[in-house]
Amino acid sequence: CSQAIWVDPHGAEEPALLRNYDFAPGLLEGSWLATRWSGQRVAALGDCLWGALDGVNDSGLAAALSFGGRTVSGTGFGIPLVLRYVLDVARNTAEAIAILQRVPVSMSYSVTLLDAAGDWATVFVAPDRPTEVTRRQVVTNFQHQVEWPEHARATHSVERCDALQAQIDSRGALTEATEALLHAPLFQSAYLRGYGTLYGAVYRPRSGRVELLW
Repeated sequence: CSQAIWVDPHGAEEPALLRNYDFAPGLLEGSWLATRWSGQRVAALGDCLWGALDGVNDSGLAAALSFGGRTVSGTGFGIPLVLRYVLDVARNTAEAIAILQRVPVSMSYSVTLLDAAGDWATVFVAPDRPTEVTRRQVVTNFQHQVEWPEHARATHSVERCDALQAQIDSRGALTEATEALLHAPLFQSAYLRGYGTLYGAVYRPRSGRVELLW
């Protein structure tokens, strides 16, 4: 997966959270659900029936997850359930961070957050390390450094990170960043190995708009 926060250098457009979700086609439920289970309305790509891969709520908080590139596992919740809880309960990035710092997770993941006020963060969670809040604008399937080289090579994780970072650093239009999601190396086609791009998404939480790229 690839995730980024896009900010208009001219301040004319609202910030956006962009992401590509890469996985095995047979393991994607592909359900876009609009729910109101805990008071807030949430629109999200579903996973594990009631979990979420990415989504936005009507308070204006958008969130997306990606695998953190480590084989360590431990006692904790599956990240799709945690992300669903974040979207159901939190109203902004600060509240989402507080949840991620409190709730244990079973594996390493990176969670990108953006709220309606434009506050954003990339949060690294793991079962064996303290939760780390960063200002990483771009993340793929590793955190600070590659810790599973075989996986990084198979998924072109470093190449994707470099390409997406270059796109964000170019300070181009949101349409250009969105278009980059549909081309290599960000777009992947290794579906039989479980590393194909299944969809992309562009979240603009200030206006409550979502664009899905199927």
